[in-house]
Amino acid sequence: MKHVRPIPIGVEFYKKMIDGGYYYIDKTLLIKDILDQGITTALFTRPRCFGKTLAQSMLKTFFEREVLPDGTVADNSVYFKGKKIMEAGEGYLRHMGKYPVISLSLKSAKQPSYEAACEKLRIEIAKEYKRHSYVLDGDLLFPSEKKEFTAAMERTAPLSEYYTSLQFLSECLEKYHGQKVIILLDEYDVPLENAYFNGFYDEMVSFMRSLFESALKTNESLNLAVVTGCLRISRESIFTGLNNLKTISVLDDSYAEYFGFTQHEVDGILDTYGIAYKREEVKDWYDGYLFGSTEVYNPWSVVNYIYDIVYGNTVFPKPYWSNTSSNSIVRELIEDADESTKQELEELVAGGTIEKPVHEDITYEDIYNSQDNLWNFLFFTGYLKAVKKSFRGRQIYLAMKIPNEEIVYIYENNIREWSERCIERQDLSGLIVALEEGDCMAASNIITAQLMEKISFYGNKEDYYHGFVAGLLKNNNKYVIKSNRESGIGRYDLALKTKRIRGGMAIILELKVADSINKLEQGCREALEQIERLRYADDILEEGYTDIIKYGICFYKKECLAMKV
Repeated sequence: MKHVRPIPIGVEFYKKMIDGGYYYIDKTLLIKDILDQGITTALFTRPRCFGKTLAQSMLKTFFEREVLPDGTVADNSVYFKGKKIMEAGEGYLRHMGKYPVISLSLKSAKQPSYEAACEKLRIEIAKEYKRHSYVLDGDLLFPSEKKEFTAAMERTAPLSEYYTSLQFLSECLEKYHGQKVIILLDEYDVPLENAYFNGFYDEMVSFMRSLFESALKTNESLNLAVVTGCLRISRESIFTGLNNLKTISVLDDSYAEYFGFTQHEVDGILDTYGIAYKREEVKDWYDGYLFGSTEVYNPWSVVNYIYDIVYGNTVFPKPYWSNTSSNSIVRELIEDADESTKQELEELVAGGTIEKPVHEDITYEDIYNSQDNLWNFLFFTGYLKAVKKSFRGRQIYLAMKIPNEEIVYIYENNIREWSERCIERQDLSGLIVALEEGDCMAASNIITAQLMEKISFYGNKEDYYHGFVAGLLKNNNKYVIKSNRESGIGRYDLALKTKRIRGGMAIILELKVADSINKLEQGCREALEQIERLRYADDILEEGYTDIIKYGICFYKKECLAMKV
């Protein structure tokens, strides 16, 4: 492969991206759109790993009048040489390097207790104070202000003083620079999500409400604020009375191309690294998200895929996004699913759609109040995409589906794990007895009952049923299960063999899938004929087993029929 730029795995800071010569997809016109729209406080909600942190870092690099440790001001224009914003016009470039910037990530607040979470937030705020400690030089601040600033920087101030710490830092910076500040807050909802799942949600809401109100609502030193996160949290929760807030969610057309990769951008990066032939595979696995009416790819997954392909780590696509979180919300949905939700999950995994009303103003406390809220959470966090909008009875409805193969994998994997846990808790010895005794009706009923209780996915057809039946049988203490082993002149699906050969028993299962319920019996007969034609029993007979039962088992959706020779 010819020399090309390094692939930016996990590079979240704009300066590092440019200094390191990494391949960078130019999103700098985000600056132009923010300035054009004249928003005072913008909240961008996008799924995890869609470039929010990198965008915030880019905004910081562009807008900040950065004072270096030696007291000089950095020339950050070098980081935008050749970038699209430089061609946008002088009206935009006059904002470059003009403002004091407060930049804060709240993701470190993912801690097991309220005290630990607050301490992490204090540390992050103190770091930002220290970064701006140059304001302590000279006589611009009163002695009392210097004392308060130093206490916040050294973390000797009580927690209550951090409630208004961003507002106070803004005032100090405006005094020093003679210019109102820009505040950039990344991962703003991490403290709330973490607090909800760890049992201290109310306390964290109180902290965040005070922090946000003082920084974004009553802050006379504020020029512009950009906030990013995965989920819009209700105004009544932490944005109380913040009338200047403009939320840009995945439903909006504005700013859609700045988070995630467009088709043109993906074509460019694939061509650069000489793997344009992978275009359709990348599209199937990592495309399919809709922000407004703009279709985008998951940038985290695309970059990781390209890296692994280029450097020979894999030849197949992988579910990279599934490794960025516990996917606990999908697991919760599956484990608590009622019959209606099970059917909807099956429809989605099969490639279909479901329709739900949109609820943007929800809190984490609301998520489990209704299934609709849970579906909304999955939509706004990237596990579903909108394919159609409608308006009925003063309510917006979305037809939603799973975006791509990577997200199908997450659903299927969680469904599979849940099914296995359910099966492990049950006594399925009756199925073994039915197969031993040749009771086809009992075996059919037991398997059907299990299918009825579980969430099914039919993407691999026979493979799914093969795995399901193997799962039902695997925890018995009497038989060893063999799968897809060569025997005779073919491979049987499943065989159960007692550990002892002499006086033992073997059971051969061949599985088929019918395309209608009326063809179940035909499928069983075809399976039994295949067992005989391909002589699946030959090798088992050679081992010394003399008592062999042969079953043809056929499935149609959640119906099962078993027949034996």
